[in-house]
Amino acid sequence: MTRTPLDPEVLQRAGLHLEVNGLVATITLDRPETRNSQTPATWLALRVIGASLDPSVRVVVLRGRGETFSSGLDRRMLTPEGVDGESLLTLLEMPDGELADTIAGYQEGFTWLRRSDVITIAAVRGHAIGAGFQLALSCDLRVLADDAMLSMREPLLGLVPDLTGTKPLVELVGYSRALEICATARTVGAEEAYALGLATAVVPGEELDRTVHDLVAALTAPLYGAVSETKSLLQSAAALDLEEQRKLEREAQVRRFRELASLMGEG
Repeated sequence: MTRTPLDPEVLQRAGLHLEVNGLVATITLDRPETRNSQTPATWLALRVIGASLDPSVRVVVLRGRGETFSSGLDRRMLTPEGVDGESLLTLLEMPDGELADTIAGYQEGFTWLRRSDVITIAAVRGHAIGAGFQLALSCDLRVLADDAMLSMREPLLGLVPDLTGTKPLVELVGYSRALEICATARTVGAEEAYALGLATAVVPGEELDRTVHDLVAALTAPLYGAVSETKSLLQSAAALDLEEQRKLEREAQVRRFRELASLMGEG
């Protein structure tokens, strides 16, 4: 995979902070004054982070600065003034194809979080609304503080969830419940999120950081090739029939045996 150099100014403009510590990268939404709201600059910077991520990184944690994960789209983006001279209203001037391509670029800031070479965790406290909810849904695992509140608010703005959140939402809670959550734009609290399968765990707010730390430690303990191969197998399981899936399993296991044999030979 070709890595794209990461320009620190891109992160600063987007209100993101990236810290890489060995096998773990932590991405912090760092606009607490707007409850970590997002703009297209946020989404494009996330895409750059994915393209520039050090190949040694095994786990990526997403969190928000302060008491809110993300309040979603910065509503100022829907005004002519926008944010820092950038407004979503300029999208209306684009031909349909160009507009769709622009949205595709935004989506890439979310899709890389599903790559099989990393395990991604959203550490959610407070609100995860709209784009914030979709960012959490893009992660493999979601650890929620007990004050977490999730909501898909796009329909209230006359829009649809377009940052790749619809597929994981349906996969996690089923079509009918996903439709109800989106169409009503209601809030899903932490305990309901856990009951629906949206949350991996729910913990008191003061325990969120420690719980995520312990989870990261557990995820980085095994030989990581086995973890990434397993993630890839689980991602394909729902779409493939048994014969196709078991073929992938045995091919993956052959690769694992070969890597283990190589490691033992080095020892």
